Amino acid sequence: MSANLQKLTPQQIAQIPIYQQKWRNVALSTAEIDREKTIDAINLAYDFCGLEQPQVVFSKSPYSAMNKVLPELESLIQNSVSYKVKHLFNQAWNLFAQQSAHSNQQQNLKRPSEISIHLHTTFYFKFIEYMKVAQEQLQIDLAEVLELKLDVNLAGLFHSLQEQLQEKYDSNFIPGVNFCSYASWLDFWSSEFNYTGDKDFIHLVKILATSCPWIFPYQKVVVVCDRPRKISFNSEQRLHSEGEPAIEFADGYRVYAYSGVILPDKYGVTHPHQWQPHWLLTETNAEVRRVLMQGIGYARIMQELQATELDNYREYTLLKVNSQIDIEPIYLLKMHCPSTGLIHVLRVPPNTKSAKEAITWVNWGIAPEDFVLQT
Repeated sequence: MSANLQKLTPQQIAQIPIYQQKWRNVALSTAEIDREKTIDAINLAYDFCGLEQPQVVFSKSPYSAMNKVLPELESLIQNSVSYKVKHLFNQAWNLFAQQSAHSNQQQNLKRPSEISIHLHTTFYFKFIEYMKVAQEQLQIDLAEVLELKLDVNLAGLFHSLQEQLQEKYDSNFIPGVNFCSYASWLDFWSSEFNYTGDKDFIHLVKILATSCPWIFPYQKVVVVCDRPRKISFNSEQRLHSEGEPAIEFADGYRVYAYSGVILPDKYGVTHPHQWQPHWLLTETNAEVRRVLMQGIGYARIMQELQATELDNYREYTLLKVNSQIDIEPIYLLKMHCPSTGLIHVLRVPPNTKSAKEAITWVNWGIAPEDFVLQT
């Protein structure tokens, strides 16, 4: 049957990025949520999954949710009998165990994940069912529409939360981008093919996408996080901001990032133009060192970290940075433009033996004798 399916038209394919961007904008919205609509959406979702409607609690940020709100709701989240037994055990443990990382880990209460899994699987299988019925009725190959899946590049935020919260980090959440991905597909089919199918399902997915940016679902209670007040990306759609937070929530929780790499606050609060080369000498995270070098620039690194001259050829100088600030030794080619007086510095492979070899590498294998130097 699949061999007889029609392909999407070029016009329909051209519309895919438009729907993708539309729902990506929803996923990354910084608008304040309508709490009444959010409660309605969660109640509809629990009804759809055959669950009793839960209590809905709001939090200003995912950090606040994991650090404060969820622990305060532990008795609602955990099975009541199981929770009491674990709580008594922890009290007894505190009488004898030293306050160490080991004892804290022993006290950590593992929260149940079955509701989150149930929501995920129920929506996923309903979506697959919808897709199969749509493809059969429309007789159109919808495989190309899989491009509508959204990627909002927020893995750095999750990693930052995990590092800061340690044992308090709770991975049992559903980000709103999941619902936005479903919504982008459903929106495309219903708009481009005039196919609605299960209208109630479409309505539910869209209201979840627009009203539930981040939820922690449990049987009796759901914690909903507000959207960030600010979220910033560079042209490559990576989390990025210079001298200010890339993500900031209403309660003050903030994340600094440069070209997708999460930065410690001590670097993030400073504009890259003011980053100091000597920071590279003590920074142990290789990925952070990489973006620090990118922001500082090799010209300043060469000047301030005492690079040694190894070889010269005409206006070119091969240098080596003596400090071990990267996994591989840093070799640099300094180029002085005689007409403008400007100096340019590029990094070259660490096995470079001469300035001529470095010039050849920079010029894609063309030796300096084989091209005319423009002055």
